[in-house]
Amino acid sequence: MDGVKIIATNRRARFDYSIEETLECGVSLLGSEVKSLRIGKVSFPDGYAIFENGELWLRNVHIAEYTCSSIFNHDPDRPKKLLAHAHELKRLQRRVTEKGYTLIPLDFHFRKGRVKVELGLCKGKKFADKRESIKERDVKRDLQREFRERQR
Repeated sequence: MDGVKIIATNRRARFDYSIEETLECGVSLLGSEVKSLRIGKVSFPDGYAIFENGELWLRNVHIAEYTCSSIFNHDPDRPKKLLAHAHELKRLQRRVTEKGYTLIPLDFHFRKGRVKVELGLCKGKKFADKRESIKERDVKRDLQREFRERQR
């Protein structure tokens, strides 16, 4: 991807949820939050997006306070407003309310200097599905190991 710098990824989300589709949204942030993101101070293992009054809000995302800022720093756990086109928001809201999907942040990244978040329209995996994911990962690792040994 050209002009994209990954800040953080949510690896746990790909294990706990099956991802149906993804959407890139802008994030409305304060200056000190952007500076904290530039140095990678973000944590969102249990983050999610929710609709309130027709707007999309990001919850449970912790952006640490910027240490070089003044006393007027931001609240690390404040909800962040997500920016997307109105038709995308309507379509996502319909899918979330009707079919029981959840919007989970998959990663934060910079695109052309602007902070973006990639949201995944996700459905929770059952325990058996998680075991299947572990099994697939082990098989893939074994195949890679065999392939490397044959290359020698």
